[in-house]
Amino acid sequence: MPDDLSQNQPKTIGLYPYQKSLVYSIFDRIREMDKGRNLLFQLPTGGGKTLIFSEIARKYLEEHDEKVLILTHRIELLAQTSKVLNHVGVETLIIDSTVHDIPHQENYKCFVAMVETLNNRLLDNECYLENIGLVIVDEAHYNSFRKIFQYFTDTNILGVTATPLSSNKNLPLNENYDELIVGDSIADLIENGYLCRATTYTYSVNLKSLTVGISGDFTVSSSERVYGRDHMQQVLISAFEEKSKGKKTLIFNAGIATSIKVYELFRAHGYSNIRHLDSTFSSQERSDVLQWFRNTPDAILTSVGILTTGFDEPSVESIILNRATRSITLYHQMIGRGSRVVKGKDHFSIIDLGNNALRLGYWQDYIDWKDVFRSPVKYIERDYEKDIEERVYVMPEDIRQRFTNWHDEDFDVLVVYKHCMKTGIKPKKVVDESMENHLQLVLDNTMHYNEGLELLQLLKDEIEHRLKVFTKCINGSDNYATWLIEEYTEKLKRKLWHTLNGVL
Repeated sequence: MPDDLSQNQPKTIGLYPYQKSLVYSIFDRIREMDKGRNLLFQLPTGGGKTLIFSEIARKYLEEHDEKVLILTHRIELLAQTSKVLNHVGVETLIIDSTVHDIPHQENYKCFVAMVETLNNRLLDNECYLENIGLVIVDEAHYNSFRKIFQYFTDTNILGVTATPLSSNKNLPLNENYDELIVGDSIADLIENGYLCRATTYTYSVNLKSLTVGISGDFTVSSSERVYGRDHMQQVLISAFEEKSKGKKTLIFNAGIATSIKVYELFRAHGYSNIRHLDSTFSSQERSDVLQWFRNTPDAILTSVGILTTGFDEPSVESIILNRATRSITLYHQMIGRGSRVVKGKDHFSIIDLGNNALRLGYWQDYIDWKDVFRSPVKYIERDYEKDIEERVYVMPEDIRQRFTNWHDEDFDVLVVYKHCMKTGIKPKKVVDESMENHLQLVLDNTMHYNEGLELLQLLKDEIEHRLKVFTKCINGSDNYATWLIEEYTEKLKRKLWHTLNGVL
């Protein structure tokens, strides 16, 4: 447990050194700000945002004759937030659907409320809460909080989030917050032992049939079609058995139908230690499932959205992204469920079945959050898929039909190249693996050399595409690409000859 402060300083209960530093930095900035000015604070999931803003609330109440209001967007967070506030010595009144009037407000200094409930109260009575000096907004990137701001124009508002980016380009956070304070990065928290290290395993998947909806993310309907396919189901179970078997695992899906299908898939493969959870479950059903998950060492929980916030189970050892997203916020929320450190665990796995790491970067990669805050549009409007999907060649259907034994697998040159760079393998390995992939495809569909040459000719466009992508990866010239294509084709023919002669 972190050390306490000296006697002549306010006590800080359970804070690590970096958290103490952030408390003082944020609180000093609030002291300096005029009323009506708002501050946004960023810290990765698992960094202790709730504990930090609870300590800020305590310090504020010590120094001011004004009250603190803390807003959440989900009912489950009310009790959790109140518990942490009580831990640092701040008594709270929870404003839920059962609390209509507060006749003796002088008896309370801190309120915790869900945004929708409080908005309903304020619509009936703008003076529902009195003498509020500081409003703290948890998960501030959600746009639902904006409706409350009009009632607190003469206070200071502190927004707290792991990802200071609104999903709606028309409602940027910099419209409501005047400045951003950035906390420690994921890499720093890992280095200092406050978050677990992660290993990301990427699997090449074809997402061309996904469509983008008005929210800016992939639609549930198109995701259900892609991830409901038998091939994608097989990729999922294979990836699990290769990298996650025996580990406590969370599987995130885009739609309920997919999650149920995942549940049935795992049961059919003999895994009785799996449950499904979605937003249609009652509070009691959800509580029962989560209690089972906590108490079962190798539990597998497949879900839809509901566990991205307000859920903290440090024993999670593996995260499977059985979905694609364009939202960096959702991406970090899902992965963050596995990042917490607990005794006996300092590492977790990420299985990415949606090209998410390629689209949004690895979870632990550096992100310039101040640039995100200043210029959110360029992060929302980036055509992530264009750069990614152009790397994977889509074979015309008439050619594909010539390959009877087709595995429906795409060879992603950039994925293999990045792996080589990360593990210190020479880039030439990419070309070698691609060649073996093409050779196996031909051998799976013929045992005759002349027919094999015909099949190789059909692969000409795909070979050129792969090698041009590889040339871009190594910053090679067009002349090099031309030479490489010729060399690759001749070597492939020789390999085919020697392999078939050896067999025959």
